[in-house]
Amino acid sequence: MQTVIGTCHCKAVEFEVDLIDGFENIRRCNCSLCSRKGAVMAGVTLDRLRVTRGADVLSLYQWNTKIARHWFCSVCGIYTHHQRRSAPNEYGFNLACIEGVDMASIGEIGRSNGAAQSLVPPEELP
Repeated sequence: MQTVIGTCHCKAVEFEVDLIDGFENIRRCNCSLCSRKGAVMAGVTLDRLRVTRGADVLSLYQWNTKIARHWFCSVCGIYTHHQRRSAPNEYGFNLACIEGVDMASIGEIGRSNGAAQSLVPPEELP
């Protein structure tokens, strides 16, 4: 297992990710939120990502079903990670936040069809 370090731009937030076989599940999502933030994400189970500094400056954004939980640094605005709606036992994390990652060398990036996930009408939300 290898542990890598990620930070937001201002370094107020730092997190560690335990990798078993390198970066897994690399992809972009086409949902209305992800397509706007444009991040390339990798995935891990919840127990393999830990915020080690700056949990107090992370801002949480949720919408619609409020199952997915998206975290951003409240100081510099960088998206660091999220808990997925499609797999609530996983975090997606922003590969650009990981020290030493050359985004140009990643190669082909998979696509998630988050846009196909149904939105729940406001009157049906819990």
